Amino acid sequence: MRRIAGFAVWVLWAGMALAADPSASLSSRKAQAAAQRQQLRERIESIQKKIDQQEASRRDAASDLKASESAISTINRRLAALAVQERDIKSDLRGINAKTAQQHALLSHSQAQLADQLRAEYASGLSPWTALLSGDDPQAIGRDLGYLGYVSQARADTVRAIRQAIDALAALRRQSQEQARQLAQVSSQTAKQKADLQAQEKERQHVLARIEAQLKRQRAQAGRLEQNEKSLGGLIGSLDKAIAEQAEAARRAEEKRKAEEAARKARAARERQARQSEERKRQAQEQQQEQQAREHQQAQERQQARAEKEAPAARRAAPPESAPAAMPKGGFRGLSKGLPYPVDGEIQGRFGADRPDGGVWRGIVLRAPAGTAVHAIAAGRVVYANWLTGFGNIMIVDHGQGYLSIYAYNQSLLKRVGDIVGAGDVIATVGSTGGQVETGLYFEIRHKGTPVNPLLWLKH
Repeated sequence: MRRIAGFAVWVLWAGMALAADPSASLSSRKAQAAAQRQQLRERIESIQKKIDQQEASRRDAASDLKASESAISTINRRLAALAVQERDIKSDLRGINAKTAQQHALLSHSQAQLADQLRAEYASGLSPWTALLSGDDPQAIGRDLGYLGYVSQARADTVRAIRQAIDALAALRRQSQEQARQLAQVSSQTAKQKADLQAQEKERQHVLARIEAQLKRQRAQAGRLEQNEKSLGGLIGSLDKAIAEQAEAARRAEEKRKAEEAARKARAARERQARQSEERKRQAQEQQQEQQAREHQQAQERQQARAEKEAPAARRAAPPESAPAAMPKGGFRGLSKGLPYPVDGEIQGRFGADRPDGGVWRGIVLRAPAGTAVHAIAAGRVVYANWLTGFGNIMIVDHGQGYLSIYAYNQSLLKRVGDIVGAGDVIATVGSTGGQVETGLYFEIRHKGTPVNPLLWLKH
């Protein structure tokens, strides 16, 4: 475990050291940030493999729930994404329908205008041939032909507008057909995912029914609960150690960077002094040749020396370019009192009270319907998102300063390891995974690995 955490911390330190280098390009920093996130996920996966190996010797029937409950979480996440896609497509269709109605109105207006022009021309009895053959005064004929020219131009413009409206309707019709095709495809995918979800739910119910007697015996064993708590405590201890080592490595990297910067400035000062010494020697030689040239040269050199002294100060005053960070400057600030509840629900199993199946509560249970949104209590970074024996689908968020928040029994985990979350962000949905009979959220707050009473931190 130490070797895995140490290697991951070294990789994270390297990514943070590169982000602190002002000479690194923006694209390189983004690539290193992505690599840092991937390495963190690989570290957590390694920790999970270690836990699975430790649990292998005492695997029981409750572990059979892991596959179906993890699959349900994944399918629910996909359904949420498909719902967003379907909503966007329907919005596009409404826009296309509105534009189609506008084009139909424009087409009707242009057709009516053309009909009015034709009726007016017919009623007046004027045409180029009737005007030429009428035998009227040539000047009157010229006026009639000129009027007919304006009428013909107006008719041509109207016909052109009708053609453009027809072309626009055809384009909108094609767009509507394409959006309808995409909507049908999304609907088909949604139906398939729902069918898969129903199949997984049936499989989960089958597994629960098959092992119900075994789960009852397990809940009666306080020792088993203590083992689950020990597993969770070991996981949190490993995460706390890795986070502390990461912060210490970042601090050492920053000190090293500052030392290198100071050394670079000292070298630059020595080189500047050497150049000034050589310049003074050259000035002394020129003084011997021509007094007037020497005085002129000295004035220029004094002005140049002042510019050189002012330029480094200006460079020192300029703030260094800051690299894009994956978290707030200075890291997350921990937790404060008066936090919002992660989910609204009846409180059961108060902190420190005896559990009905043995042991004591190190957190609280908030009873809520399945699928209810679970919110992050404060800003932080996801450091664990997986299935754990006795806790089902569990998520752990690091808030900095040694504070962790823990969310268990979830139906679905909507965030992944390395994701940055804000206060109030939806990170999971309520469920009854890990062998629970009733749906709800198991919630803990830990400071430096020690459980604390969540009710002292949440709003009254």
